[in-house]
Parts: sequence; C-alpha cells; structure tokens
Amino acid sequence: MPGRSHPRFDALTVPKASDVLASEVRERILSGEFTEGMALPPERQLVEQTGLSRATVREALRILEVEKLLQIRPGRGGGAFVHRPGRESLASTVQLVIRGQRIRLEALHETREAIEPTCAALAAVRRTDRDLAELDAAQRDLVEAGDDIPRFLRANIDWHSAVARASDNELLIGFMSALSQSIYAATNLEQFMDAEIRSITARAHAKITDAIRDQDGPAAMRRMARHVCGFADAAARVDRRGQVELSGPTED
Repeated sequence: MPGRSHPRFDALTVPKASDVLASEVRERILSGEFTEGMALPPERQLVEQTGLSRATVREALRILEVEKLLQIRPGRGGGAFVHRPGRESLASTVQLVIRGQRIRLEALHETREAIEPTCAALAAVRRTDRDLAELDAAQRDLVEAGDDIPRFLRANIDWHSAVARASDNELLIGFMSALSQSIYAATNLEQFMDAEIRSITARAHAKITDAIRDQDGPAAMRRMARHVCGFADAAARVDRRGQVELSGPTED
C-alpha cells in the first residue's frame, strides 16, 4: 500500500570459515575436551570432516598456533598438538600489552604495589618447604653477588618470582612474571644499585622471607608493601639525582 513503511535490516557480517573452525577448536581446548598434548586429526581428515578447503583448515590452525593453543610439528610423526595455556601464556600476553600500549613505568610500579604484597601474604599461608628452599637459594645468591650487579639483579628477580610461586595462584604468578621483567627492562638499575642499596634490599628480603617462613601473612604483606614502594620511589628519582636513597626496612 502507498506510504506503507518496510522493515530495515542492518548489514550482516558473515564470519570467515577459518575463524569459525578456529573458534570451535579453541572452545574444545579451553573446555578441557581436548587435553594437553592431544593430536588433532591430520590435515586431510580435517578437510574431509569439516567440508572446508585445505587453505581454510591451514588458516584456522595457524590462528590457533599464534594463540599458542596448538603446537605444529613438521615431519614424520608431526601434526597439530593441543597446548593448553599456562602461566607463561599469561606472562607473554601481559608483556605484549605493556609494550604494545607503551604502559608508563609509573603504572607498572602501581600495579606491582597493588599485587605483590598480596602475593607475599598468600605465600606466608601456602608456602611449602620447596618454596622456602627457593627463597633461601635466591637470597643467598643475591647476598653473594657482591659487586656483580647483573648477578645481583638476576637473583633479585629470582627471589621475587619465588615469592609469587609460593602464593600458589596462577594468575598472580603470571602477572608478577610479566611485571618484574618489564620493570627491570625499563629501569637502568645500575645507576643506583650501590653497595648500600644492595644491602638494604638484602635486609628487606630477609625480613619478608622470615615472615613467610613464620606463616605471618599480615607481616609479609606489610613488609613487602614497604619494600616495593621504596623501590618505586628510588627508581622514580634515579634520573633526577646522582645519588638515590632507599629507606631500609624498619622493625615491626
């Protein structure tokens, strides 16, 4: 009839077949239906089973390989094998976001100050004898580093990583791994890691380790907060001062 309005339709976006296949395989991996190390059917069988072209199947597999949900192995005995995401996947993704978005160093320190004291508190509750051994080993290496700054810094990262692992929280472990590596990569620590500051750092670590060993969560959280805040303050001043003072751990 004249003047009668007709319904309107929005433009439709039809997903690519490779995206649809990748989405199905991704969901079956994440749901646990496809277990770690499981081999997917050979490419020829995937083509037959899905009715898709070989190029489409290959593109879907490449998508999942980039996402690190599949490992593609060439040659005899090769193929596409399931790889369920772990803490290393989280750490890698967080690092990519940090670099890609050019996250400010100040923001990294703020995030660390929010997360790491909680790691220490959880570590005090959940630590095992193995965790304590790792903390002690990293602390011993840090103290024995002497004037070897690169060795000191590696031991420092090892100690903080051991605290995160002792928290027994996969998300916190992944976040702390990415944050620690990014902070240390973005900070010219050798400018202010003099003997006094290395000594202060060692004493702070020892006090935090003692709280974790004693399973004193509040003390571990409090001491770690003081330590990472002091480090952030020192790092923020390093470009403006030739000599940086880092407050030592107070008794509590």
